[in-house]
Amino acid sequence: MAEKIVVITGSPRKGGNSFAMTDAFIGAAKAEGCEVVRFDAAMAKVGGCHACETCFSTGKACSFDDDFNKVAPDIESADGVVFTMPVYWYSIPAQIKCVIDKLYSFCVAGRDVAGKKCALIACCEEDDMTVLDGVRIPYERTVALLKWKSVGEVLVPGVLNRGDIDGTDGCKRAAELAKQFI
Repeated sequence: MAEKIVVITGSPRKGGNSFAMTDAFIGAAKAEGCEVVRFDAAMAKVGGCHACETCFSTGKACSFDDDFNKVAPDIESADGVVFTMPVYWYSIPAQIKCVIDKLYSFCVAGRDVAGKKCALIACCEEDDMTVLDGVRIPYERTVALLKWKSVGEVLVPGVLNRGDIDGTDGCKRAAELAKQFI
């Protein structure tokens, strides 16, 4: 049976560096026979969590009907989840942060999503690897809370302009990461 992987992107810049790594991962995952669902959070309408704790009470993950409800069933049924993003102002971009925050709905509703494989693909402008801590640490805490298993992280510093990723091994490493899901 093919693995189902949900890839959630956090960049609004199509053709940017994190998108290039995302495309490399998706291409490799599909070549390995995986089913891939891509959710571009920056192109969707996902609001912040209201902490109302009425998750799934309406039959949907979030009582405030937005595009999170489109991806939540895919996340719940997936074997794996991959988060891809650039670092914006030393942290997770707001567009994907709303999706990550709404993963709380699975906890509130007592939905068992434990055991999924997951991974992080991220890049940043600065050369200092610690800049990526702003996405790496929340990712690792999310993985622990949801009882998922991180199968890898591809973290690439020193890329800003479109195409900068081509001067690194980021796309190659992202493609190799796909093998961790089979």
